[in-house]
Amino acid sequence: MSSVPEIVIIGGGFGGLDAARALAGAPVRVTILDRHNYHLFQPLLYQVATASLSPGDIASPIRWVLRRQSNITVLLADARAIDTVANQVQLDPGHGREAIAYDYLILAAGATHAYFGHPEWGNHAPGLKTLDDALEIRRQVLLAFEAAERETDPDAQRRLLTFVIVGGGPTGVELAGALAEIARQSLKQDFRAIRPESARILLIEGGPRLLSTFPEALSAAAHASLTRLGVEVRTSSIVTTVDADGVGIGDQRITAQTVLWAAGVAASPLAKSLGVDLDRAGRVAAEPTLAVAGHPRIFVAGDMCALAQDGALLPGVAQVAKQEGAHAARNVLRAINGQPLAPFRYRDYGNMATIGRGSAVAEIGSLKASGWFAWLIWLFIHIFWLIGFRNRASVLGEWAWSYVTLQRRVRLITGERLWPGSRRL
Repeated sequence: MSSVPEIVIIGGGFGGLDAARALAGAPVRVTILDRHNYHLFQPLLYQVATASLSPGDIASPIRWVLRRQSNITVLLADARAIDTVANQVQLDPGHGREAIAYDYLILAAGATHAYFGHPEWGNHAPGLKTLDDALEIRRQVLLAFEAAERETDPDAQRRLLTFVIVGGGPTGVELAGALAEIARQSLKQDFRAIRPESARILLIEGGPRLLSTFPEALSAAAHASLTRLGVEVRTSSIVTTVDADGVGIGDQRITAQTVLWAAGVAASPLAKSLGVDLDRAGRVAAEPTLAVAGHPRIFVAGDMCALAQDGALLPGVAQVAKQEGAHAARNVLRAINGQPLAPFRYRDYGNMATIGRGSAVAEIGSLKASGWFAWLIWLFIHIFWLIGFRNRASVLGEWAWSYVTLQRRVRLITGERLWPGSRRL
């Protein structure tokens, strides 16, 4: 180990950022690696995808966030592999430095989409993990309405105005509610040849109920709220095919222009280079201290970490990642100082999901709420956790505007490609 310990953090998400903050002022050198130059507030990513917020409202440059921590260097880099023998992180080639050595490593590279053994479905059903994903979903949704306005065949028009969301967890529920509001409210007066409010929105869930991690009463409340918005909710329905024309559920076929994926995630493939056992989602089975078995200088946090507490695996949510990232950093400092490592204990601050304007479900300790009151709790907490006063003010202003006017101002179609089969003049 060098005289000043070198700590590398992979990932600038919730886990990586809180790990970096926990090392502020420590006598160490920290390098944080991320393939993007910004920290993304993922809980509000669906609002970019559904034209409520702009990308800059929920993202902040990592260098700016950590600008006051003089012991931190931020590198825009794609970590390709971990060399556990040489204690190095292999970076994307062709950009100068292609490896970085570490004394301690914190892995918080997040997760990607999982299509249950059918990666080809990703070509027709985009997931929602990055800003690029959100902008692509926004583009596809808005283009579907534009294409329907030009379409003269009623069957083709119905296909264009059918939207399928696969997965009834928080992301799927929030997407479905937001899409329903776009169709029923925001776009209602914008078109002449079509009635946007006639759009068919289906939410498909393989389990017996939506929001399976919530109490049954709150799942039922979410189901009822979506139904009031006009969303068709289908539980105990397994998607068997996804292609350019829609989805298959057993023997039934649903023809749709737009299919969105919110059904599963897998940990970053970077975990494979560790050469340790991974679970079905590709996560590293961490020790109670968040160290990787057999690699005492490597710690894992967030969506890459598989850790059970009270007999159940901790969920892949922001609060878990934040707490694990900070704890991993504190254990690194303990290891440097020759102190015993402390086991991690997650403190559950609650579980929430929003269904639409003025409607949400929330479970915070013994408090279980739905409807308007839960929505106010959801709004306050999300504003509180956003980074930077500018983002908080901007998001609050956009939400207030949307609530009063029922409009979404960020209805921009970006990108050079038009709808499938079209040709630019």
